[in-house]
Parts: sequence; C-alpha cells; structure tokens
Amino acid sequence: MSQADSTTSSNKIVVANWKMHGSLALNQALITGYLHGLQSLPQTDVVVCVPYPYLPQAQSLLSSTRLGWGAQNLAKYEQGAYTGEVGASMLQDFGARYVIIGHSERSTAYCESDENIAEKMMVAKRHGLTPILCVGETLLEREAGVMERVVGKQLETIIRLFGGEAFAGAIVSYEPIWAIGTGLAATAEQAVAMHQFIRDTVASADKSASASLKILYGGSVNPQNAVQLLNQKEIDGALVGRCSLDVEQFIKICQAVPVK
Repeated sequence: MSQADSTTSSNKIVVANWKMHGSLALNQALITGYLHGLQSLPQTDVVVCVPYPYLPQAQSLLSSTRLGWGAQNLAKYEQGAYTGEVGASMLQDFGARYVIIGHSERSTAYCESDENIAEKMMVAKRHGLTPILCVGETLLEREAGVMERVVGKQLETIIRLFGGEAFAGAIVSYEPIWAIGTGLAATAEQAVAMHQFIRDTVASADKSASASLKILYGGSVNPQNAVQLLNQKEIDGALVGRCSLDVEQFIKICQAVPVK
C-alpha cells in the first residue's frame, strides 16, 4: 500500500486514532513497533491519525513505508482569523492524506452540528484528503430503537447539502457512542446491520459512490472482538483508539483481518 491509494485497495483498513496521546519518544516506539509487526501482513492497510504537532514526525517516519498518516480534525475554513484552527492545506504540508471528521468526542464537547461536519468533509475532499467520517448513536438512542434514524440523519445532511457523490472514495466509521472507550463493543450482528444500512443509504443517493465507500467499525475494538468483526464482509476495517497505543494489541487487531 502507498499513502495515496489505500481507499482504492481491496484490502481492509485499520486506522489508529491516538487521540490526545503521544510524545516524540512514544510515537517513535509505536511506529517502529507497527512497522516491524506489519511486515508479514500484506492483507492489512494501516493509517495512523496523530495529534497535529506530531504530523512532521509522522511524515518523517512513515514517508518511505506502506503506512498512511493523517490528522484527527480540520477546520471548515480555508484560512483566516480563526485562532487555534488548522486548515486542510496545513495538513497537506506534512503529507497527510487522511483526516477524521465528526468524532463524537469532538462533536459532543464542541457542539458540532451535522451541517458543520458536512462542511468539514467537503473541505477535506476539495483538498484531496480522504475523510474518515464518524457516525453513531448514544445508548439511549439504541435502546429506543432509533439508531438508524440518528445515523441516517447524519448521512442525509451530507447528501442534502452536497449530494451522494460526496461519499465517493470516502471512509465512514460506524462508532456507536455507547461503545467508545467503554470496553463494550457492538456485536458483529449489530455492526453488520448498521453497515448495511449506511451503504444502502448512500446507494439510494449515488450507487457509484456507495460502491467506492469503505465502512469501518470503531468503538472498543480489541484483539478479541476484532476477530469476529473483521471477518464480516460488510465491515471494511476498524478505527482503533485505546488499543492503538499498545503495539502488541494493535498488531493483533491487524492480524485479525482475514487472508484473501
């Protein structure tokens, strides 16, 4: 895999989301461990999404490898008087080709609307970045049986504003909010049902975009549940948080991707 072509690869993708963790020493140890452990796993494409300050280090360590790298957010603005924001062109300066959009840890804390997230997705696409769009429902919404309505609204906001073609070559990660960081992952049956719903929703707007869309599962992914989740044909990979900070666990998750 090269950094530029993982979304067109038939391989499943495992994305490491380091969240607000890292140091120069820790990052080097993690990436060195990843590279060593992934040598015998050609069936797995891997992307590492790091905090903004570590993008230069990621570029330096990964630019001659098969791993891709990216950021965990971006501004919906191109440039301007937006103190603290980071624009898409700034990410490109450090070779980033991926960016996480709409993660619930951000959208909840910073009150991001579906419209705001949709605009960020299109800014990413205009700059040639592959958006990793996070969608999901709360525990109350799942218990009430409205999870498809909630996720559908997130997708349909993008379709309404920018058309179904916005999903062409993109990545969507289904991350039930109740599973993130709790140790309680969705079952394979729950994940597959939602992945099918996501693909059908995009297909109803643009069949071609749906065919090129990759849909990942995220939310307390670990080496144990990854075996069942990643063996489902509807699940194109995983977005991994906590376990991405442990080389051994992360490699085990990557090893769960079935050999073709």
